[in-house]
Amino acid sequence: MTDTEDRTPLVAGLLLAAGGGRRLGGRPKALLPHRGRPLVENAVRVLREGGCEVVHVVLGAAGDAVRERAELAGCVVVENPEWGEGMGSSLRVGLASLAADPRGVDAALVFLVDQPGIGPAAVARVRAAYRSRDSLAAASYDGERGHPVLFGAGHWAGIAEGAVGDRGARDYLAAHRDAITPVDCSDVAEPYDIDTEADLAHLE
Repeated sequence: MTDTEDRTPLVAGLLLAAGGGRRLGGRPKALLPHRGRPLVENAVRVLREGGCEVVHVVLGAAGDAVRERAELAGCVVVENPEWGEGMGSSLRVGLASLAADPRGVDAALVFLVDQPGIGPAAVARVRAAYRSRDSLAAASYDGERGHPVLFGAGHWAGIAEGAVGDRGARDYLAAHRDAITPVDCSDVAEPYDIDTEADLAHLE
């Protein structure tokens, strides 16, 4: 067991990038073009520039194509074969990957591939809310909770147990509402999702 008292806590980025883009005609979100490159590359860059040196990426839809076309060097890339079940399955796969990382990860900073309006400043703010392996923190936008979210390792088992369908950690966070540190990011990010054809206008 790593002695977390004698080292700098490790907050790793956990990028959920497995979605098949059902409302986009089956176009995997990770491969949507943004600034001339696949959208997944933008998300990895944002996590790294926000201070997450370690990044785990969960792929699913068109996983082989994403590996072939996207530059993910230095990332721990894991496949979610059950990606069609929804975000919950990807969250479980990602947390299991982090738990197995030999570097000893103390917290996961969870980020979604389809939110290019959220940049490094928001990631850095939420990351800075880490206090211990029992930390819970989430970006907030005009008082509403959003991403990224930070889960101390002490919460991973409980989160994974309840992560089903597309709810992800929603039920767990609702049950632990009073323990969550809100981090206002309204001034530095826009939390829109790329879900429909109309949303593609946000991509560059």
